Amino acid sequence: MRAKEKIASMITTLFIWGLAGALFGALFGGLYQVLAVLGLAGREPLIIAAAAAAMTTSAFYSAMPVALMGAMAGVLASIGYLIVSGHSVELLWIAGTAGAGGILAGVFYAWMITGGGRPLAETLTGLIAGVLAGGIMAIVFSSLGIHSSMFVLSAGVVALVGTFFQVSERWLVARSARWFPAVLSAPVVAGLIAAVVGASVWIVGGTTSSLLSSNAQDSANQILSAVPPGFLGGMLGGAVTGVVLQILGFRPEQPH
Repeated sequence: MRAKEKIASMITTLFIWGLAGALFGALFGGLYQVLAVLGLAGREPLIIAAAAAAMTTSAFYSAMPVALMGAMAGVLASIGYLIVSGHSVELLWIAGTAGAGGILAGVFYAWMITGGGRPLAETLTGLIAGVLAGGIMAIVFSSLGIHSSMFVLSAGVVALVGTFFQVSERWLVARSARWFPAVLSAPVVAGLIAAVVGASVWIVGGTTSSLLSSNAQDSANQILSAVPPGFLGGMLGGAVTGVVLQILGFRPEQPH
């Protein structure tokens, strides 16, 4: 029976961490390529994409109800923006509109369900882990002159973020959760998730609906082609990291 429990726990860890890593990797790949297309170079795309993807994934992983509320509000707000704006899709406007909708949804969630500051603490922990992981990989790659594929980048970033998050989650979240009032935590997390959803809609809709030149076509293809290897690399990095952490004695937190 004990062996069955270990096997079941290992399979659950593989599934949960692989799924979270796949979500992270897909977001990371798309955001990284968008930043590169927008003209950012060097360390900036890696650090920014890792931080944004880690923040979003940690919210879904550790504060799923709030994150889902923000995601639904972001989808609805983005659809409303697309209906009103027509073919003119601006990144800041659609992300801002979606973020405002997410904040309203978060306020409603905080009013309906009494909670603490844990959702915001979890999200900020993921953000810090993403900045650290992206910064370390950017420094190592730039100093050694390494040029890696999106698959390798995603797997490495997911592994580092997962390790940092799991190691620091217990003491960092436990302490910082007391600093954030519940009335602020849910709206901020929902607004951030909704803004990311709005930006994702812009990536898919804005860059593909305004293909007025071959350059725009190439840019859209570059962005969309980075998602599959990011997805697969993140899935592999997440699954392996989760199993290794469990073998080392860590008990990966289950989504809640």
